[in-house]
Amino acid sequence: MLNILKSLWAYRGFILGNVKREFQSKYRNSLLGAAWTVFNPLAMIIVYTVIFTKVMHSRLPTGINSEFAYSVYLCSGVLSWGLFAEIVTRAQNTFLENANLLKKLSFPRLCLPVIVVANALLNFSIVFGLFCIFLLITGNFPGVVFFGLVPVLIIMVAFAIGLGISLGVLNVFFRDIGQAFGIFIQFWFWFTPIVYPISILPESVRTIIGYNPMENLIGAFQQILVSRQWPEWSGLLPVTIVAIVMCTLGIHLFRKHAGEMVDEL
Repeated sequence: MLNILKSLWAYRGFILGNVKREFQSKYRNSLLGAAWTVFNPLAMIIVYTVIFTKVMHSRLPTGINSEFAYSVYLCSGVLSWGLFAEIVTRAQNTFLENANLLKKLSFPRLCLPVIVVANALLNFSIVFGLFCIFLLITGNFPGVVFFGLVPVLIIMVAFAIGLGISLGVLNVFFRDIGQAFGIFIQFWFWFTPIVYPISILPESVRTIIGYNPMENLIGAFQQILVSRQWPEWSGLLPVTIVAIVMCTLGIHLFRKHAGEMVDEL
């Protein structure tokens, strides 16, 4: 692991250059530029808020009486899920999308997943920064509890990139992986309490959803930003273990099949 970190640090210029180039190229011929990073999730949030706010506001936990409670609940879930989904979806395709680069240049191949994470965090920071301004203006900023988001974000990113690298390696050899996961992640979104609070579900369904590792992560975001309370750290232990396992598995698969991947591409 130390050797991997040293290699990545040695190629930090390559990583930062690619992050900058990708961000610029994404909006090069766009009149609104990076504003589209805001508009896309904003459109989804507005639609969900208009449709569900009257239905779901009364279903939020007792003690949450803010006029913007459901909007904050929805934003905290949708934005955090968006970060997770972007990392996993892009990481699973990164080796295929950069096949020519892998064949022609010699560099640490794990730079590619790092570039994916950096770009996703850049997009997330823009949207989430605006969301924080909204929280301040409406008087819903959670205060010092806000810093509880840092460890939750680290766990989420670790889980996402571990899963993404694992799927990315498999996707090189079995192209159906990418197609199947694109369908699976749509079901995963609705299987996670993002639009709806878990409290409205029957006990038997809550038990099943409890096996969803994203349930505790999204719940931690919502508890910090909506309830303004520290998350239940013990509840994050299982998903932390899963994140570590996925990162270990992803690196193991990558190192074992790195040579074969170039031939397959």
